[in-house]
Amino acid sequence: MQRLAAIAFTVFMLTTAVSARIVPKGNIFVGYSYNRAGIFSTDHSNLNGWNGSLEGKIFPFVGIVSDLSGYYGSPSGVSVKEHNFLFGPRVSASVGKVRPFAHALFGAAHVSLSSGGASDSDTSFATALGGGIDYHLLPLVGWRVQGDYLQTRFFSNTQNDFRFSTGLVINF
Repeated sequence: MQRLAAIAFTVFMLTTAVSARIVPKGNIFVGYSYNRAGIFSTDHSNLNGWNGSLEGKIFPFVGIVSDLSGYYGSPSGVSVKEHNFLFGPRVSASVGKVRPFAHALFGAAHVSLSSGGASDSDTSFATALGGGIDYHLLPLVGWRVQGDYLQTRFFSNTQNDFRFSTGLVINF
């Protein structure tokens, strides 16, 4: 009798697991990123680089994100390196092959400037508000398009930047 109950329980659990909709536990994103940075008060600089993030789901529609990015360029002969370290919540919902999402990320940003023999750097609080869309390509692989309003406060000035990122998403 106990053996029959154990078999019935096992079959019930397996059929329940198979019929349940599988929700990803999170994702890893890596890709190209563009930053229209306002580091200089006179105009914006076009910086290119990378963006990567790790998201862990805490509920089916809510995750916690760690977002890292780096941007590089030489506008007006000044070498610029900017790195952002951001964390925060992301909400998303899958609709067919797409998963739109929105996030509010907070953290720190660091910029290094060098020209000739002189160099300067600054670290500030940073905020990124935005979102995007993940397009499902293969069972665990997707493509992401993301846009963010990125605010930093380098050298006692507020920079209101736009960043665009695109690349691969691996779901787990």
